[in-house]
Amino acid sequence: MHIELTFMDVAYRDKPSDSKVVIIGLPFDCGSDPKRIGARFGPESIREQSHLISHFDGRTGINPLDILKLVDLGDAHEITDDIELAYPAIEQAMLKAIENDAIPISLGGDGAVALPQMRALSQKHDDLVVLHIDAHTDAYPIDGYNNATPFARAFEEGLINCSKSFHVGRRGSHMMDGIYDYTRQLGYNIIDMGELLEVGITKTFEKITQVIGERPVYLCWDMDFFDPSVVPGVCSPTWGGATSREGLQVLKACAGLEVVAVDINTISPPHDSAGMSAFLAGNIAYEAMMLMATKQMSVKHLGL
Repeated sequence: MHIELTFMDVAYRDKPSDSKVVIIGLPFDCGSDPKRIGARFGPESIREQSHLISHFDGRTGINPLDILKLVDLGDAHEITDDIELAYPAIEQAMLKAIENDAIPISLGGDGAVALPQMRALSQKHDDLVVLHIDAHTDAYPIDGYNNATPFARAFEEGLINCSKSFHVGRRGSHMMDGIYDYTRQLGYNIIDMGELLEVGITKTFEKITQVIGERPVYLCWDMDFFDPSVVPGVCSPTWGGATSREGLQVLKACAGLEVVAVDINTISPPHDSAGMSAFLAGNIAYEAMMLMATKQMSVKHLGL
């Protein structure tokens, strides 16, 4: 799907070619919350706000867009609320995005888009794990397909190694009892927000990195990990979340992981004052590219 507005004004392409990293939009929300619908407009808003981000990193002078040959593949589909049609379209778009070993950075879309992405990634990567940064586990003991169930369905379909996967940032209230215990029964590791802040981000991610090892990682970043005072424009705002500084520190702490895909989701523009939530989402994408560009430069330096 051709688009005029691209992420950070990079070139639009219909296939990855020799790009190391690609942007792909997933303009979907399943409409399960009648009062917080709007994530289908997230990709467009993130792209628009990304134009406020400069190309060169202020500390290192690196331009990750050039190093990674970043291109924007446009949006996966034009379907906004039909899961039966959207899921196959997202899966096919992701399979196309990971051609030639490119790493996709997807822009959601609500949390429901995680499942078709894992379906695609599991076809390419053995022993795939998920690092889910979110106020919620999205692994609820309910039937069907929506933004509360992608990681429950991923367990049932055997898409990921749950015992080596982590949900980080859980907090707040839930729509039913037993969510915490059920997620652990599926095999997932949970680090709630209180534990993350008490133990510290650096030590927590040292533990996570040790457990995950060299396994391929699907980094699923729900923007409601941040506090609503920082990011009000999300599908399920939850108080007690991360500051922008803490969130960026968490991302930098992922440097030791073998990230094969990044998913930045749940931006809801109708609830986003001045586009600042989308702007931060764009920065998360940029900082993820910095991790990848730094690793790419290290590999070249070592001659590997």
